[in-house]
Amino acid sequence: MNDILPVIKNIITAYGLQVIGAIVLLAVGIWAAKIIKKLVIKVLTKRNVDVTIISFVGNVTYAGVIIFVITATLAEVGVQTASFIAVIGAVGLAIGLALQGALGNFAAGFLLILFRPFKAGQFINATGILGTVEEVQLLYTQLKTPDNIKIIIPNGKLLADTITNYSLNDTRRAEWKIGVGYGDDLKKTRNILQELLDAEERILKDPAAQIFVVELADSSVNFSVRAWTKSGDWWATFTDMIEKIKERFDAEGINIPFPQRDVHLFQNNQ
Repeated sequence: MNDILPVIKNIITAYGLQVIGAIVLLAVGIWAAKIIKKLVIKVLTKRNVDVTIISFVGNVTYAGVIIFVITATLAEVGVQTASFIAVIGAVGLAIGLALQGALGNFAAGFLLILFRPFKAGQFINATGILGTVEEVQLLYTQLKTPDNIKIIIPNGKLLADTITNYSLNDTRRAEWKIGVGYGDDLKKTRNILQELLDAEERILKDPAAQIFVVELADSSVNFSVRAWTKSGDWWATFTDMIEKIKERFDAEGINIPFPQRDVHLFQNNQ
């Protein structure tokens, strides 16, 4: 026992300050990690970043600081950290290779939530699919098609393709291409179209609607009718106007030409 006490005393003398310093460093590091995490969350919250992103970035920041603190603490007590860092790197590389596809979707989801090309409730065309965005997750985005089918698209595929957002802007322009016969009165046709536009409450007055003669086609004179609506009214206004134009043209005796083919039969009497 008398032989052990001097050894313990020598160890404490030699390493005591290092151990105390390591404990202090670890305690301060954990405290600093919590402070940094709260600061990051506060900054992202002020910037109105999505809650999912805030939570993820906060946790990753905290974990990164803790790993750094543990490495520094081990170095403080004399442990060689080069091999420790190498092991962490190797494990991270192995996990990254195994989850390459998932990590790609994860990164794409992070960017989608961060830059917000669309959000829940908006109507988009993504990867050739038309639908209303129901939910944006870190790995996938969920759409609901107009016929109530749920579509789940991986975020990596979604981000790599063209995204058309029909709901992003408050207003949207509708265009109708109307053909009338060469024998019809163009001025009368224009007046009828203008009356229909003026009577439709969902069509905005500013910017004003426009009516052009755009083409002298093979069997018709073609009008282009352009008007602006609120984005939410676009589809209903577009389809209703087609029906109203047809009914009014019929009532006014204006022809809407359709392709016809004349077949001539010749009889050979020989």
